[in-house]
Amino acid sequence: MKSYLKNMKSVTKVDFATYLGVILAFVIVTVCQNMDLLSRQVTGMLVPICCYVVMAVSLNLTVGILGELSLGHAGFMSVGAFSGVVTSMCLSESIPNELVRVVLALVVGTIFAAITGVIVGVPVLRLRGDYLAIVTLAFGEIIRDIINCLLVGWDENGLHIALNIDGTKNIDSLGLSENGIEIIKGAQGASGNDRIATFTVGFVLVMITLVVVLNLVRSRTGRAVMAIRDNRIAAESVGINITKYKLIAFVTSAALAGAAGALFGLNYASVSADQFDFNTSIMVLVYVVLGGLGNIWGSIVATVVIYVLPEALREYADLRMLLYAIILIVVMLVTNNPTIWNFFARVHQQLRERKGGQVE
Repeated sequence: MKSYLKNMKSVTKVDFATYLGVILAFVIVTVCQNMDLLSRQVTGMLVPICCYVVMAVSLNLTVGILGELSLGHAGFMSVGAFSGVVTSMCLSESIPNELVRVVLALVVGTIFAAITGVIVGVPVLRLRGDYLAIVTLAFGEIIRDIINCLLVGWDENGLHIALNIDGTKNIDSLGLSENGIEIIKGAQGASGNDRIATFTVGFVLVMITLVVVLNLVRSRTGRAVMAIRDNRIAAESVGINITKYKLIAFVTSAALAGAAGALFGLNYASVSADQFDFNTSIMVLVYVVLGGLGNIWGSIVATVVIYVLPEALREYADLRMLLYAIILIVVMLVTNNPTIWNFFARVHQQLRERKGGQVE
């Protein structure tokens, strides 16, 4: 019992340090931004960084905590992005307050992504390993293709939706009135969007994501999910509903990705489905793997570093992506080197001994 309480106390400290680190980073960046110490380029990266941090933390729930490989996470992001943009554009006249519209867009994006997660998860989560990865990849591409065929407009008569599957329809096929708004134009995506996303909203979304994920992991549900990851047969033998808990983790991950997508879509004047392709899913997976499977704080740090790195290397022109790839390889080799981990473990042990703590 003492060991359990000691472990829970240690976990609480780690979670508190994660929250404190994110808050401290937000305060520092906000102060620098108010003092005009950040360039326009860096300022433009703040909201996307928040979006990808949420994406990485949410994907870590599926890949690191649940132990299932998903390659279609960008599909849920696209669902949230386009549903959020549609919500914002439709409410632009009735709700002029930008903050209210952002919140409503995030809520709608989260709900639609969660519904998509249920639709995808129910048949898919009965698979395991490579089969699950391939099917989630296929669903991500299906979602992208559906959005490429989607035509959406808004006028005083309400929302107009059509699917251009055979290639014979265009935005005029919606029959919008003169005052109508063309929102999604098929493969062209959504253009003319109101750029109402802010870094403060991004920070709040990151904090909500951390609260949801960390509390889920520490809860009874989270322990059941990790039991399934560690030994599926043993977990099933003690009465754990495998499909139920896998679906909870998967849908939660999809919903958070939808919220990130909604914020991402509201940060740009135009958004297309090609921005949420297979490469985006792989990029987010790289953030998770580099930060450490199951390591939430590692996902945050890895996302920020890897997203900023290509821009930091831009002055090297043609060698930029080569240097970027070399740095990734070196970091992966270093972080997976047992000698280095043993060194840090010995240093940590010596520090504890100096403080008079007992080393188990």
